[in-house]
Amino acid sequence: MMNQIPLTPYVAEFIAKEQPLRIGGKLLESAASLEIINPSTGGKLAQVARAGKVEIDLAVAAAKDAFENGAWTRMLPNERSRILWRLADLIEARADIFGQLDALDNGKPFHVARDVDAHWSARHFRYFAGWADKIEGATIPVGTPDRLTYTKAEPLGVCGLITPWNYPLLMAAWKLAPALAAGNTIVLKPSEETPLSALYLADLALEAGLPPGVLNVVPGYGHDAGAALAAHPDVAKVGFTGSTATGRRIVEASAGNLKKVSLELGGKAANIIFDDADLDKAIAGAFWANFGNNGQSCTAGSRLYVHKSIHDKVLDALAKIAPTVSVGPGLDDPAHDLGPVISKTQLGKVLGFLDGGEGTVVTGGARMDREGWFVPPTIIADLTDDMRLVREEVFGPVLAVLPFEDDSEVLGRANASQYGLAAGLWSRDVSRVRQFADKLQAGTVWVNCWGDTDAAAPFGGVKQSGYGREMGREAISLYTQTKCVWIN
Repeated sequence: MMNQIPLTPYVAEFIAKEQPLRIGGKLLESAASLEIINPSTGGKLAQVARAGKVEIDLAVAAAKDAFENGAWTRMLPNERSRILWRLADLIEARADIFGQLDALDNGKPFHVARDVDAHWSARHFRYFAGWADKIEGATIPVGTPDRLTYTKAEPLGVCGLITPWNYPLLMAAWKLAPALAAGNTIVLKPSEETPLSALYLADLALEAGLPPGVLNVVPGYGHDAGAALAAHPDVAKVGFTGSTATGRRIVEASAGNLKKVSLELGGKAANIIFDDADLDKAIAGAFWANFGNNGQSCTAGSRLYVHKSIHDKVLDALAKIAPTVSVGPGLDDPAHDLGPVISKTQLGKVLGFLDGGEGTVVTGGARMDREGWFVPPTIIADLTDDMRLVREEVFGPVLAVLPFEDDSEVLGRANASQYGLAAGLWSRDVSRVRQFADKLQAGTVWVNCWGDTDAAAPFGGVKQSGYGREMGREAISLYTQTKCVWIN
């Protein structure tokens, strides 16, 4: 029996009372509520106010007023920078609180939620705080000598940001930091599964000095709150991370006022181990490329292609790692490596794949016999590319391992997917990986590593994995528009 890490007094109080919406700098109750379930136990964790169309209208109105009449957009950029930097400091100082909220809400290990998600979120706010006073235009030499022609980058207005449950705080930071740095105002709809850290972030934003109405947080279901936000005529931009099916609906809803849209959607990443790879690094890297965050990542390396000459050796080594991985509740002490899948619904989806009878189960393959939504690391072999386990996104701890014989074959198989978010290569041959990196249809290619991200490096997908790039210089372009001025 593990000991549970004791809750901080703040977290204990936070989850003990129903959390209101955060709109216009105020706490707002609603007629309906969301029951938040602890995926480690299957029992009730907390209750939060639930936004519907009425509450979305209120939040958008607050954000619009803050944009048109408030101080944020007219504030000197270096002042915005200072506030975002202060918010980063607060996130870092309260990392234990964020870590516990996400460990309870999402199920991921506390040390990951605190040391990775919270601290990386602070890094994102610091990076984009530095951008606030570097968003520049240009002077254009036109063919008429008596004209001064220049461009300026302006904020879009109200941005509706819809974030997923797999990285509750970090995905919010990815979107909020550049949007705020550019001078926009925000309506953030976190996943109905994991809204707690977003609500707490709104409180810290006010403490950091963000003016009321600049950041509004409205948990709710996608079919009403999310749909209302995506279709709202006063929303200038929607940034969404989630499923490809939902992304299509957001694009359709955006047509009313032709709002800008950026999408980070599903994935089925191909990870390729060549016969000349450093196998010690490749095997460990490939294991965690898929099972990191319990496989609940759009970039999970869930299609592992291994050269035929080393396939059996790699498969055997992966199978030996799996039983050594500790799986359990996020707040257990000592820490586990992996937590539960997010919900009973997601558990059913993962088990549906495993019950489909495809391939040979090498390890795992069934629900763990304990309370909560736990599935052990599962490795499946003897698959073909036309099977569901190889074509569709499982979004759980399931790895498909397939052999290949030559480079041209595996390149074609890797690219034969509707998705194109990420891919990986393991090889000592610089020429080979250079050619493959150019030809792989993916927004990110990792070579002899997996999952590396940085606030300065762009991230996004191709094909049905979405469009637009988060992080880096390109993220600023998601949240600004160019105005050209001619002066006689």
